[in-house]
Amino acid sequence: MTIKELSQLYHLRREVEMDRQRLAALEERVLPGAQRLSGLPGSSRGQDKLGEMAAEIADLRAVIEQKLKRCLAEQQRLEAYIAGIEDSFVRQIFTCRFVEGLSWRQVADKVGGRNTADGVRKLSKRFLLKK
Repeated sequence: MTIKELSQLYHLRREVEMDRQRLAALEERVLPGAQRLSGLPGSSRGQDKLGEMAAEIADLRAVIEQKLKRCLAEQQRLEAYIAGIEDSFVRQIFTCRFVEGLSWRQVADKVGGRNTADGVRKLSKRFLLKK
C-alpha cells in the first residue's frame, strides 16, 4: 500500500468537511430574513431561486451522505490493512496517522518513547518501502 492510498481517508474527511461548510452557507441563505428584498419587481425569467437553492441543498446532502459511506468503507479497509501489520509499534503509528488523521508530531507524542515527528515518519516510510 502507498502513502497516497493510506491518505485517502484523510482527504475524504476533508472533502466532507468542506461540503458541510458549503451546505451550512447554503442553508443560511434560505433562512427567513436572509433574503434581501429591494422592493422592485422580480425578473420575468420565472426563476424560483428558493426552489433552486432547496434542490442544491438536497443534492449536496446526498453527496455528503455518499462520501460518508465511502469514508466508512475506506476506514474499514485501512483498519484491515493495519491489523495485518505484525509490528505493534508500526500498527500504532499507522492507526494514529492514517485512521485518526493526526499530524506526525501528534503521532510521536501519542506513541511516546522519546519519538520525534521525523522519526515516526521515517519509520513508516521504511516500512512501506519494504512492502
